[in-house]
Amino acid sequence: MILIAVAYANQSTAQIRLSLNIGSQPCWGPTGYDHAEYYYLPDIECYYNVPKHRFVYQDGGRWIFSPTLPPMYANYNLNTGYKVVMNEEKPYLHFAEHRDQYSRYRGNAERQPILHESTEDRYRNHWDDKRYGMRDNGDHRDGDHRDGDHHDRH
Repeated sequence: MILIAVAYANQSTAQIRLSLNIGSQPCWGPTGYDHAEYYYLPDIECYYNVPKHRFVYQDGGRWIFSPTLPPMYANYNLNTGYKVVMNEEKPYLHFAEHRDQYSRYRGNAERQPILHESTEDRYRNHWDDKRYGMRDNGDHRDGDHRDGDHHDRH
């Protein structure tokens, strides 16, 4: 009986976390997902950890966790780049599979709708939020991907 209560409590906590994840997604994230742990960015073979607000990429065979993109992608446009939502723990450990599986999205000209451009009410906290390290044209700004306290506006 106690195990059932603990399992129910854990399930309730997970459901609450899922419902609040929209607010922690960056404004350049794709619409249509109530929950996202990671985005895979096929154009630059990089991941973005949504809850921790960190890019995850390889450098010299090591995985780097950084609030900014690597310098060679400093001008990469996060608004227009394709994102694959991944809800798995440590997806970067399956990088070779993801690179092959999602290579068709590299240079994809079909633009995904993004949160801060959506008119859906559930994304209203992102409508005027052009922070998240974005210039007005959507290009990444070095050193400015710390998403801070602006997620607590629910």
